[in-house]
Amino acid sequence: MSYQFPSDFLWGTATAAHQVEGNNINSDFWVVEQLPATIFAEPSGDAIDHYHRYPADIAQLAELGFNSYRFSIEWARVEPEEGYFSPATINHYRRMLEACHAHNLRPVVTFHHFTSPRWLISQGGWTAPATAEKFARYCGHVTQELGALIEVACTINEANIPRMVRILWSDPQAAGQQAAFLHQASAAFGVTPENFAPFLFAGSEQGRDVILDAHRQAAAAIKAARAALPVGMTLALSDMQAVPGGEATRDRYRHELQDIFLAATRNDDFLGVQTYSRERFGPEGVLVPEEGVELTQMGYEFWPQALEATLRYAAQQTGVPLIVTENGIGTADDTRRGAYYRRALEGVVNCLQDGLDVRGYYAWSAYDNFEWMLGYRPTFGIIAVDRETQQRTVKPSARWLGEIAQANEL
Repeated sequence: MSYQFPSDFLWGTATAAHQVEGNNINSDFWVVEQLPATIFAEPSGDAIDHYHRYPADIAQLAELGFNSYRFSIEWARVEPEEGYFSPATINHYRRMLEACHAHNLRPVVTFHHFTSPRWLISQGGWTAPATAEKFARYCGHVTQELGALIEVACTINEANIPRMVRILWSDPQAAGQQAAFLHQASAAFGVTPENFAPFLFAGSEQGRDVILDAHRQAAAAIKAARAALPVGMTLALSDMQAVPGGEATRDRYRHELQDIFLAATRNDDFLGVQTYSRERFGPEGVLVPEEGVELTQMGYEFWPQALEATLRYAAQQTGVPLIVTENGIGTADDTRRGAYYRRALEGVVNCLQDGLDVRGYYAWSAYDNFEWMLGYRPTFGIIAVDRETQQRTVKPSARWLGEIAQANEL
């Protein structure tokens, strides 16, 4: 049995600027990667030099059979000092967008994917209420310059991830190293440790409110520049499951980490769903994976069926169209990547057959790249990269996904 996807279904891969471009020297993460007490395994450095190699990279993605490409525009490059918008950087991203159109790839652009300008962090970062207006100003400027070339706009990538980092993934055993890092990092930006708030560290309730306000103001600014451009944000949605007795605990976590954010998307044009695995909850909180289950390089469970569950939950909570803006697996075994994608896509098919409005699927990631604090060890890409030579090598999973995209059929 086969399934034909809707004729306008978006098939793509995704990247984030800081993870692939290289030498993002005006960003907050570049600063903290260099600190003696850094919590990063290694600095991003040249990354995979996508900033210069994008023409060949975009051509390669089109040759594989995809019809779209999701990437981010780097705020720290566009506005390296507050109020100064770099024409050269705008022209660089214009050329990227034009390259996508030349290869019949519909560009999906993310305006913020974790990294921010240095100057923003020195002004209080993502817990300062004024950040929302500053972010909207940047989004409006980019849309005025480039909006005619953008097909879909994502304001903020995984707006709920700072709360997840603070509430769900904090590591008490690493408190000593984190304290030394926080002391050095805050000093580097001229703020107190209490006021050090890069995006991923803005996990307080105030940070949550600033991030959601930034999304609202940015969406309005984008619409003011180009009213017809579809605008939404993306959320990190794990399949939250309860073992017997853990239902109330699960529901409490889900309200705080998902429901509040899902409610904020109900007036948007779409929601980007980003799912990788499940999380299990008992009466006392989150449970570690059961003994003997298959784990990914990230340490969480191989559970591709999570995507179907999160799509159904997101549809129920929001009522807006959905795009799978990220889904994938960190593994050195590409056969397991292929198995993961097949099971995940079967879940997408089940949702479509039941009438859910799912409009696209983006594999994370196009390339093995810089995986934030973990450095280059986890390999999520469907294309491998030798970082000594920057040579790209297409993996079998990329060809398989590309063939599905080209046929528009599973």
